[in-house]
Amino acid sequence: QVQLVESGGGLVQTGGSLRLTCTASGRTISAYRMGWYRQPPGKERESVAHISPSGDITYYTDSVKGRFTISRDNAKNTVYLQMNSLKPEDTAVYYCRDVRRSGNNYYSGSDFGSWGQGTHVTVSS
Repeated sequence: QVQLVESGGGLVQTGGSLRLTCTASGRTISAYRMGWYRQPPGKERESVAHISPSGDITYYTDSVKGRFTISRDNAKNTVYLQMNSLKPEDTAVYYCRDVRRSGNNYYSGSDFGSWGQGTHVTVSS
């Protein structure tokens, strides 16, 4: 079964850290740009960060630059998101996904099946 499983979320205080993990099964991630998305309560899903297949090129949405770091271990078929200096506005369900590119635009792919359950991150003030 091709799927992505997210883990590592939890409840932390403002300023705390969490490390999210995304493990793929049924298909290797090595050829894919991979990304993290999040959906805050009552809001639409948004892109947080993504990383090139080799790991040498990364992108971050402005609100997380300098605080979050995306990385990958292709040998383990795993993608990570290190989140530091967390803020209440980072509260969301976090998902990982393959990322497609069209020109200068990036969008979520579907080669790893439907969206998973995600992992919940709650940052208390």
